[in-house]
Amino acid sequence: MAQERTGVVTFKGNPVTLVGNEVKVGDTAPDFTVLDNDLSPVTLADSKGSVRIISVVPSLDTGVCDQQTRRFNEEAASLEGVRVLTISVDLPFAQKRWCGAAGVDRVQTLSDHRDLSFGTAYGVVIKELRLLARAVFVVDKNDKVVYVEYVPEVTQHPNYEAAIEAAKKAAAS
Repeated sequence: MAQERTGVVTFKGNPVTLVGNEVKVGDTAPDFTVLDNDLSPVTLADSKGSVRIISVVPSLDTGVCDQQTRRFNEEAASLEGVRVLTISVDLPFAQKRWCGAAGVDRVQTLSDHRDLSFGTAYGVVIKELRLLARAVFVVDKNDKVVYVEYVPEVTQHPNYEAAIEAAKKAAAS
């Protein structure tokens, strides 16, 4: 049974329960299976050999999530050797529609709606809402976690600069 953690994040000021183990810097990145926009399965191994920024959002159809995904899409243009994965529980069809409408083409949007495989492996499932908490993970070419941010208030932005800096540093080494 997955671990439950309280006191880590709030949603609109209210404490929520996170399901799954906390991921820490230095850990081997846990594997997961999520769905691409065409419903094909995607695992961590599919991007092995690249530095990955894994941007986790509750739903692309909300303001902060929209802005977060657009920001990482812009940054991806100048990040050599870095892939940006945005994971939410939005349906793959909705993710595809959103990307088309938003002109987002450098970020791979992935859906964890089916099994909550990613959310449980990375400890970001909000038990009360069946959404993923806002977080950012940077995983190096060798699947080591080099940066972690569980955003304390789900409705606030992550520290973009720190995540991008960690990705650049990992890509340069």
